[in-house]
Amino acid sequence: MRRFSAKDLSEHLRSCDSPPLLLDVREPWEYEKCRLEGSELIPMRQIPMAVEKLDPEKETVVICHHGIRSRQVGFYLEQQGFKDVINLEGGVEAWAQDVDPGMNQY
Repeated sequence: MRRFSAKDLSEHLRSCDSPPLLLDVREPWEYEKCRLEGSELIPMRQIPMAVEKLDPEKETVVICHHGIRSRQVGFYLEQQGFKDVINLEGGVEAWAQDVDPGMNQY
């Protein structure tokens, strides 16, 4: 699993040919407060039931509040055969601080 800072991910998203899946694993109330544009919400507890609906060949960026839950989900996805997983280190909090200062924080 690769680890990207918020700035690294922002640059990556601007330069990649095919957009990755932005997989937000927070709870719905967290997702309502703030999120990366284009992200898909699947709360961490639902990942085992939803994993078969995801493409293990697609680059997948896992996102949470601080990067801890997303790292755990990233490891799980790799165990399920996902080839290209990225953890957003620092989560949406780092994104708000380093990339999008106008983003709501909690």
